[in-house]
Amino acid sequence: MYKALYRKWRPMSFDDVISQPHITSTLRSQVRSGKTAHAYLFTGSRGTGKTTCARILAKAVNCPNAENGVPCLTCDICRDADRGTLSDIIEIDAASNNSVEDIRDLREGTVYMPERCSCKVYIIDEVHMLSPSAWGALLKVMEEPPAYVKFILATTEIHKVPATIISRCQRYDFRRIRTEDIAERLRFIAEKEQLSLSEDAAFLIAKISDGGMRDAISLLDQCAAVSEDITAQVVSESAGVAGRGALFDILEAVTTGNAAGAIRTAADLYSRSKDMARLCEELTDQMRNVMLLKLGDNQKDLLSCMPDETDRLSQLAARLSMETILSQISELQNCRERMQRSPDKRIELEMTLISLAMPRPVPVQTVQQVQPVQQMTEQRVQPAKQKPVQENSAKEDAGSAKKLDPKDFRPVENWMDILEEYRNVNPAVSGSLAESSAFVNGNYMLIVTSNRFFLTLLKNRENAISLRETVKRILGKEYKILGKCSGDDNNINPAQSIIKKAIDSNIETAVE
Repeated sequence: MYKALYRKWRPMSFDDVISQPHITSTLRSQVRSGKTAHAYLFTGSRGTGKTTCARILAKAVNCPNAENGVPCLTCDICRDADRGTLSDIIEIDAASNNSVEDIRDLREGTVYMPERCSCKVYIIDEVHMLSPSAWGALLKVMEEPPAYVKFILATTEIHKVPATIISRCQRYDFRRIRTEDIAERLRFIAEKEQLSLSEDAAFLIAKISDGGMRDAISLLDQCAAVSEDITAQVVSESAGVAGRGALFDILEAVTTGNAAGAIRTAADLYSRSKDMARLCEELTDQMRNVMLLKLGDNQKDLLSCMPDETDRLSQLAARLSMETILSQISELQNCRERMQRSPDKRIELEMTLISLAMPRPVPVQTVQQVQPVQQMTEQRVQPAKQKPVQENSAKEDAGSAKKLDPKDFRPVENWMDILEEYRNVNPAVSGSLAESSAFVNGNYMLIVTSNRFFLTLLKNRENAISLRETVKRILGKEYKILGKCSGDDNNINPAQSIIKKAIDSNIETAVE
């Protein structure tokens, strides 16, 4: 009988578990020294090895021939444990056995000594599914268990586990498996199964699996049923995802304002039974890559794309401003949320693509335009010596900003240096300030930007504090931060006009 690949290639010892060295090394050391705990809690996303490590640990503590904390895999206990016929290792699925009666049966079973092993191990999978009364029954037996009983709890939703249970366990957080590690494991399995798996196909499967090894091996198994020569095209067809070229066709059409071209490409994918919700997620992932590239080349290690896609992504990043990129990501995310409630996902995606392709207003003030404006302001205003001001106080009334004279605001000459420093502190907010300028007057600093999204970010207290501290490090003085979005203005001196509007309207955003 055929056995699924994810079952056939499930790790049998700690050495086979990948991307979790912080856990496997600790567990192996505990087994080797004989200092294992009576209760463990394994948490993490699906397919990261929680149940697998629980089974290996259960074998290791009971294997009579274990060496260096690793089960021998050849003795009767190891073989029976792998077959699931060892009575001293009990696996319970809490999703279907979540009542208080089930846990009472478990508690009654702990009274009896192990039949063949030194320890009786209870593995409770998806433990967060237990009912409130079942938690109480489990807590009672976990408080003072017999010396020969051990519990291993596994969950994907740690926030649903009561604190009283967590405090009685050794907790281990499983990380998402790295894309490179998944791809390498897939190539190893394909070689053993005599399958031809291309590099692009392995990377694409790893990316689709989103850090879950079980999902990746299951998709490999699905692709193998289609063809023994597994390419990226085979993976795309088997997984129901858009081809990589189609994704770029849609994004490039949107960038150039070609809404009809984007709709046609999406319609072609729809006719081939592609999932529109999945397509929306893939477009969002690619726009995330564009956002990271817009921040700078030092973010390339965070990209989740094929190696040969970087050039096309860089071209997209060069055409778009950070404000447009953030706006498009937000629209795609909103579209994905609406799809959960909409009876027709295709229409939701088409409306979003048309909206993304619509022309957006060009900012009035760009970084290049700010320089002559600043020079003109200095020539017209020509302030004398700056008046001495008292230290900024938290008790100062923000409404006093209305009393400030726009003519007394001076441009901040090293504003670019501040942004460069702030980019290392908070890349997300600094990206929204790519096209901005700053002016100071006394204890006030006014930031003028064409990106209205910055004003939303500035309302977050942590963002405001980090910006204020960065300004203080560069200028050596603490300012009260004021924010204003620039707009169309035909006056001779737009800088002073914006400042005056900000003051007359009580300032759009003021951060104490």
